[in-house]
Amino acid sequence: MNDDRMTVVPDFLGELDAGVFMNKIAAALNTVGLGVLNNGNKGKVVLTFDFERMGNSVEEKRVKIKHKLQYSTPTPRGKASEEDTTETPMWVNKGGKLTILQEDQGQLLSIKGTTDGKLKAA
Repeated sequence: MNDDRMTVVPDFLGELDAGVFMNKIAAALNTVGLGVLNNGNKGKVVLTFDFERMGNSVEEKRVKIKHKLQYSTPTPRGKASEEDTTETPMWVNKGGKLTILQEDQGQLLSIKGTTDGKLKAA
């Protein structure tokens, strides 16, 4: 697959839940890392992405992505765990590239700045 058609993972993660999801991942990694260091037992961080088509039409080219963060960290008396699920709509562009904004919205104006005839009046 062409590299410019691949989903850019740092951008993808940064757009989930308007950037908040990435902060949640960082906080979970810190919490689990410290728990493992201080208590000597294993910890775990799990990311899950569930995709669902938005609308009944393939023409819409959008999916709803449910993103779930689960983590478990050791404590002195056992373990503590947390789960957080949110969702973000995204466009599926040419080649399957996922972005928050549609990449190809078409040409609305000509070089002269006039409408190209495809723009409909409201």
